[in-house]
Amino acid sequence: MTKLLAIVGPTASGKSELALTIASHLNGEILSADSRQVYRLLDIGTSKPTAEDQAKIPHHFVNLLDPVRDFNAGEFGIEARKRIADIIARGRQPILVGGSGLYVKAVIDGFFSGPGRDPEIRRQIEARLHKQGPGVLLEELSKIDPVSASLMEPSKPRRIVRALEVYSITGIPLSAFHKKQSTALSIENVQFGLEWDRAKLYERINARVDSMLACGLIEEVKNLHRQGYDHRLNALNTVGYKEVFDFLDGRSSYEEMVELMKRNTRRFAKRQLTWFRRDSRIKWITMDGSTSIERVADIVENDLRRVA
Repeated sequence: MTKLLAIVGPTASGKSELALTIASHLNGEILSADSRQVYRLLDIGTSKPTAEDQAKIPHHFVNLLDPVRDFNAGEFGIEARKRIADIIARGRQPILVGGSGLYVKAVIDGFFSGPGRDPEIRRQIEARLHKQGPGVLLEELSKIDPVSASLMEPSKPRRIVRALEVYSITGIPLSAFHKKQSTALSIENVQFGLEWDRAKLYERINARVDSMLACGLIEEVKNLHRQGYDHRLNALNTVGYKEVFDFLDGRSSYEEMVELMKRNTRRFAKRQLTWFRRDSRIKWITMDGSTSIERVADIVENDLRRVA
């Protein structure tokens, strides 16, 4: 029986390269568990697979939506499961790859997002957000739901507002709802994570930021702005894009922009690792730069065959 293969880990760890290699060996198709690659026009800043890579290997959840469209883990989990079943039915190997932990969880474990919205409670919390700022709300959340708060940051207040709303409605932390799994994936799955020495990972992150800028990230953001998109959109309120918007709006110098991009990406990678390390099912492969991707692919493929 064909199993779902998931490749996870922090940004810049080599997940995409590994997935492409394995897909070429196993007649695979890749499902991107990346909350930003799903959007059109966000290419450089999301390290989206190239047109050449997409021509060689079928990719799902890449370039599906315009940046104005909201998309969440729940939607992803439902649609990804349908596509995984279709991929297997066509005799191919599904490979889920990405660093958005909640998206991976939504596919493998199911996703229960809590109660529906309460417009009045939402309005009250949003009023406090505008008056007191996201930092105050995040501090409040850390007292009632430290698990959820540890995965959030002030620059993304919508998630903070939702977590406080859930607690206000139910008296139950959002993290407790996440533990209430809906139906687990019926297809067997194997998860692998790529882990680097932290200093080396940070070097790779810094190099990736330099590469994005050299490849035209600033022009990409200018093009988004020309088309009417700005940092207030949820899709663009993310590391890489928000720093460039600040630079273009005169809120930071070029040098400050570069340093902030690198620092914020490193912090993001740390949060990703915190998330994935909580899952004991993930089989970690230590990366040090001396082992080729082909060798790592052999390790994963041999294990996949062994558990088949």
